[in-house]
Amino acid sequence: MEYSKLVAVTGLPGLFELINSKNDGAIVRSLEDKSTRFVSSRIHNFSHLESIEVYTIRENVNLVDVLNTMDKAGDKLPDDKDAAAVKKYFEKVYPDMDFERVYASDMKKMVKWFDILKKNNVEIKLSEEPAEENAEPVEEAAASNEPVAEAKPAKKAAAKKKEAPASSEEVAEEAPKKTTRKKTK
Repeated sequence: MEYSKLVAVTGLPGLFELINSKNDGAIVRSLEDKSTRFVSSRIHNFSHLESIEVYTIRENVNLVDVLNTMDKAGDKLPDDKDAAAVKKYFEKVYPDMDFERVYASDMKKMVKWFDILKKNNVEIKLSEEPAEENAEPVEEAAASNEPVAEAKPAKKAAAKKKEAPASSEEVAEEAPKKTTRKKTK
């Protein structure tokens, strides 16, 4: 199971693996009880775990950073029903978190999600973004002092010439305007 396929669904507890998406919703599998179901996008919203960010006193960080820090700390997870214990846990494990903007309910949710991910042996990491293919040749050519050939927009220019008439006389000849009059009594 890949971290990149995991979603949180509003109104439903726990985490889900996105199996398939449709126009009007998605088919998801619960990580807790392994049940598969259809979830309508008219009622629920989906949040990919990769896209969730957490407020900190500096710049926002991805949820992966917080979860990895929780993993490295190795401390026993607090009871997710005790808001004070959860806040103390995060003050110790991730002190840079902005505790004014991150609510107790959010911290409880992170503890629950971390527990679910650990029980399902999910590797907590962001999927690698593919590097741009066009960037490499430009960098290599710049390093070797060779000229870089740029793409010529000749095809686009030729297509515009075909579409655009040469003069305003041709426009008048091509499409004479028809006018209609209203009859008045």
